[in-house]
Order: sequence, then C-alpha cells, then structure tokens
Amino acid sequence: MLELQGIPVSPGVAIGPALVLDDEGYRIPRCLIPAADTTAEWGRLLSAFGKVAKQLEVNRKQTAERLGEEAGRIFSAQQQMLSDPGLLAELEGRVRQQQQSAAYAVSRVLHRYAEALGKLNSPFLAERAEDVLDIEKQLLHRMGAVTSDPLSNLDEPVILLARNLTPSETANLDRQYVRGFCTEIGGPGGHTAIVAKGLELPAVVGIGQFLDRIGQGSQVIVDGDRGCMIVDPDQATIDRYEERAQIRQKLTLRLAELRDLPAETVDGQRVTLSANIEFPHEVDACLQRGADGIGLYRTEFLYLSSNEEPSEEDHYEAYTEVIGALQGRPVVIRTLDLGADKMGHTSLTEPENNPFLGLRSIRLSLKNQDLFRTQIRAVLRAAVHGDVRMMFPLISTLQELRTARMLVNIVIDDLREEGAEFRSDIPIGMMVEVPAAVIMIDRFAEEVDFFSIGTNDLVQYTLAVDRSNESVAELYQSSDPAVLRLIQQTVDVSNKTNTPVGICGEMSSNPARVLLLLGLGVRSFSVPPLAIPRIKKVIRSVTIADCEEIADRVMQLESAREVDLYLLDRLGDLVPELVVQ
Repeated sequence: MLELQGIPVSPGVAIGPALVLDDEGYRIPRCLIPAADTTAEWGRLLSAFGKVAKQLEVNRKQTAERLGEEAGRIFSAQQQMLSDPGLLAELEGRVRQQQQSAAYAVSRVLHRYAEALGKLNSPFLAERAEDVLDIEKQLLHRMGAVTSDPLSNLDEPVILLARNLTPSETANLDRQYVRGFCTEIGGPGGHTAIVAKGLELPAVVGIGQFLDRIGQGSQVIVDGDRGCMIVDPDQATIDRYEERAQIRQKLTLRLAELRDLPAETVDGQRVTLSANIEFPHEVDACLQRGADGIGLYRTEFLYLSSNEEPSEEDHYEAYTEVIGALQGRPVVIRTLDLGADKMGHTSLTEPENNPFLGLRSIRLSLKNQDLFRTQIRAVLRAAVHGDVRMMFPLISTLQELRTARMLVNIVIDDLREEGAEFRSDIPIGMMVEVPAAVIMIDRFAEEVDFFSIGTNDLVQYTLAVDRSNESVAELYQSSDPAVLRLIQQTVDVSNKTNTPVGICGEMSSNPARVLLLLGLGVRSFSVPPLAIPRIKKVIRSVTIADCEEIADRVMQLESAREVDLYLLDRLGDLVPELVVQ
C-alpha cells in the first residue's frame, strides 16, 4: 500500500482502478515479451523507425519549400536523432537481451534522453528535448501502441491519474466513468479545482511526481476531503473508507432535511445562500439542495467545453435554460473570464510571460469587443425570461468598468433599433478580485448596482501567490490577515453606501470561515452546489452576536494559521457535527 499526500480541491471519496496518463495523454506499461519473439519485435521497431524517417523527410522537404531551408532543418535534427547509432544500440539491447516490448523500450529510453536535455538549463536544448518526445510519440503511433485519445473510449469506472489537467480537459471528462482524479501539479485555487467541484468529482492535486510509481489498473482511493491518494489499499483501509462513506451518507441525509428551510441564523438574520455553476445542467442539483438562486454563473465554460466558438444563440439558449430552471429565482451571469489557465480551443491571445497578469478576463473581453458584444446581446435578450443580473470580472480600474458599461449601452441601442425583445434595466455589478478595486471601492460603489467578492483571485493578487502552483500552496490562504482586511474594507464601504455585496469565492464554502464572514457583515454567499447543505447548517446554528465576537477576535490575529486554528476551534463549539466528519 502506498499513501501520498497532496492538496484537497474537491471533496468526496472515490475508489476504483487507475487510468494513468502521462503528459502526452498516454502511458506505456512495462511489458516483457517471450525470448522467441524478440527478433520479430526488433523488426517491428525497425519498421517503425523507417516509416518515421520517411515522414520526417517529407516534412523537411515540404517545410523547406514553403519556409526555406533554415526551417526545414528543424526536421533534419530529428532525422539525425533517429539515426543515432547509440540510440539504436540501446533499444536493441533492451528488446533482444532484456526482452522489453518495443513500445516500452522506446518510451523509457527517449524519455530519459529528454529529461537529460531538459536539465541542462538551456532554452536551445530544452527545445531539443521536445524534439525527442515528438520522435517518441511518432514511433509509438507507428507501432500502434497509443491511441489519440484514451479518454474517449472508456467503458468502466476509473480513477484518472495525470501530470496535470487543464480546466477544459476537466470539463470534458466523462462523468459516467471518471469517478475522481489526482494530478502531480496544481494548486488549491486553480480553475481545474473549481471545475472539479462543479462536477462533484473527488480530486487531489499537487501530489508531486508519482506517475512512474503507479501501474495501470492499480486499485486507488482518492480522498478529496483529506487530500490523499492511496494505491493498492489493504483491506483494513478499504473497510475504514467504507465506514466513512456510511457516516457521510447519514450526515448528508440529515443535512438534506434543511433543504426547504431558510438560511437564517438563530437570532433571525436572513442570509442569501446561492450557488456557483459552470453548466446549465447543474441548476437541478442546486435547487435540490435548497439554493436561493445562482450567485455566479461562469459562462466561459461555453468556450471550454466546445470545439467551436459559441454563437449568440448558443449563449442565449444556455442562459434561458438556466433562467427557466430557476423559476423566478435570480441568476448572476458573469461575463467571460477567459485567459490565463482558461482558454478555449482557439486562443484569443498571444503567448504571455505572465498570463495571470496579462490579457485575461475583462481585459480580454474589452480587447475582443465583437466577442464581448455577442455575449452582452445574449444576456440582455435572455433577461426578459427572469431575474437576471450581469457581472464583470477582474475590474481593476474605473475606466475598465466605464468602457464595459458603455458597450452595454451600445448593445442596447443596437437591439432597440432591431426591434428585438430584451431588457435594458438589469442590475450590473462587478467582482472585487484585486487590491486596486478594494482601494477604490467607494468610487466603484457610485457606478455599480452590486459587488461580489471573488476570494480566489483576491488571495492570488494580494499575496502575490500563483493560485495553481503547488509549490506555494501553503501561502495561498484566504484566511490571511491581509486578505481579511480587504474583505472587511469592502463590506464596510458597501454597507455604508447601501451597495449589496456578497462572496462567491471558494472561501465561502468553508464552514469555519463562514463564521468569520458572517461576523464581518457578509449576508450573501454563493458556493458550489455540494457545499450548500453544510453552509446552511452553519448559518442556522449560530447567532450574529456569536459571529461578530469571532470576527473581533480574528482581526487581532497575525497569521492564517492562527486564524484557521481559532476558527476550527469555534466551529467545533458551535457546529460540532461538521468537524468530526
């Protein structure tokens, strides 16, 4: 049994056989062949070499004709690698003497070559490492050792193990068969983690290098609550997890009884408890758990889950589906938050050195105004069907907000001229996600109808810590005193100016931190659907006076660790049912 620790990003437990993917999306298992077959296996490998060499020559000629001899020499370098006598000798030894399958020998040897080149700290040699991996992939395809997409033909439940998963890859996982996943890299605030929660897939990221230690089909437990992955568990461990599953099931049934009760504190303070969604089909799960509405509809997943850029009608149909399912409850539609680690199949930006500080979110929308106007048109048209609010992400300056609002007015004029059915009076708000927005929050309050604090990016930009980087994950804490002061400042100004404010970041799905947020004056939360019952349980178990006392104490503390230990202790006092599970 092997137990590895990572970062829990999506709660729950899943047990099943491993499907191991390398960076390239495949994994070649260690395979030995009978001694009698080694000559044929070596011949198969030589045949693949010949075919790849021929294709490289074709590529070289065609590229040279189009782009010149210099460009054609890219493939000359690969041809030289392929004909290296040392490479051939090592592969022959592995196949003939060690009786390794040709595919396994190719994968091991060329991966080792690439790793050696990558460690030389030279951009030129790093590119050569990519050339080596490209040759490996071509050889494996020629030998039929890999398919183009191992996730497309699943026919049994699996636990997916990978180096990394992008948000779009995660969004497109087959929920019928993929029961959970673990990755070597990734952080707690990455968008992949958000998608996993939306899909209710148990997930652990940032485990570190482990793929080379796991066999295909090995039994794996993903513990998304505690952030661990257990490989080949013994029977006692399996029994323990099955017992935990029964306890969780009983708690889930008890919390489900709160569904039709209001999110109201013991002393009668009504709190709005809404849900975050990525996909229209999630609305049913939100309503089944008693959500007051949708506080954050992340529309960029229209892009991430499709091979084509969505049209105005695609947007409109998705929004009307959500609005119809909500039956009069409100929905906050956030305009596109593409860029950084969220990009569709067609990139809208040039490669950037610091994409999280670059052309992303509202900046990308304002740079691609045709795309932005298409979405605004769809939102305003869909708004005739229900209670719709529109929200701009990552606003940093007043000018960005004013430009976005100006585009809304232009679209309104266009729709009016066309005689289209639409609404021009929907509330327009902004996300508070960067310190600059907090510093200017009193000025923004004069120009928006509501605020929503996005703690995921607010933490990232306040603490200068990459939310998706496992190496600095311990610094990524929404309970850091600096972040808490920004939240407090935003809430105080919002209350003073009568500007509604809520929290839609991941912080609001943490029961202990909700105690603090209530004490700071937050009265509106939007959380992943799975978290609704627990957060409602917290709200219905405390008084505002309890929470204000907690907030007073927390704002005197000096570190995230002190804050979390104190909050966990108070959660144990006030809602012990949620601590022991």
